[in-house]
Amino acid sequence: MSSQASPSSPSAVPPRVQRVALHAVVSGLTPLIPVPFLDEYALRRVREQMVRAILRERALSAPDRTVTVLAGLYPRQGSRLQQFASKAALFSLRLAWRKAYRRLATALWVKDCVDMASLSLHHGYLLQHALERGDLDALNLATEDTARRVHSAIDAACKELDARPVNQALRRLFDGSRLLVDELSKALENWNGAPRTPKQDEDQEVASLAERLAAAMWEERGYFQSLEALYVKHLQSR
Repeated sequence: MSSQASPSSPSAVPPRVQRVALHAVVSGLTPLIPVPFLDEYALRRVREQMVRAILRERALSAPDRTVTVLAGLYPRQGSRLQQFASKAALFSLRLAWRKAYRRLATALWVKDCVDMASLSLHHGYLLQHALERGDLDALNLATEDTARRVHSAIDAACKELDARPVNQALRRLFDGSRLLVDELSKALENWNGAPRTPKQDEDQEVASLAERLAAAMWEERGYFQSLEALYVKHLQSR
C-alpha cells in the first residue's frame, strides 16, 4: 500500500495554506465577543498578527503603520454607533420574543463569523501571493506607499470574485463547530456584556477547524488561482 498522502488529505495541503486557514478561523471567532467595540479591537489585532506572521515567514518585518495598511480597515459595514445599536436592539428583541430572537441572532452571528473569516482568508492568501511574486520586499515595506497599492489590489480582487464557494464551506464548518454552538448558546442565554472566557480545549478545536478549512481551500485550488489572476490584473492597473 502506498504511503503517499492523497491530494485532499491535510498532510498534502501546503503549510502556507494551513497557516492562513488558522488565522481565518481565529478571525471568524472574534464576533463571539458580546461586547461592542471589543470584538472590533480583537479582530484588528488578529489581522495585524496575521500580517506580521506572514512577513516573519520570509524573514521580513514592517513598521506598525505599514502593518496596519496591509491588515486593512475594520471590514464591518456601518458606524460604531450603528454596531452598538444593533447589539442593543437584539438584546431588546431577546426579552420580547425569545425564540424568534434566538433564530435571528444565531443567523446574524454565524454570518458575521463567516464574513470575518472569509475576509481574513482571502486577504491572507493574497498577501502571501504578493510576497511570493516579490511585490513586497524589505525595501518597499519600510514605507506605506507600496503596501497601499498591494492592499488596494487585494481588496479589488476579493470584491470582484464571487466568494460563495469559500463562504459556503466556511458556513458548513462553523455550523458544525461545537465551539461556535456552545459560545452562541452562552451569549444568547446569559447576555451580561462580559468578555468571553476561552474554554480549556479551545486551542484543539480551533486547530481542528483550521485543518478542515485548509483541506477545503486546497480542494478549491482553481478558485484561488482565479483570485491570484485578479490580484495581478488590479495591481498592474494601479
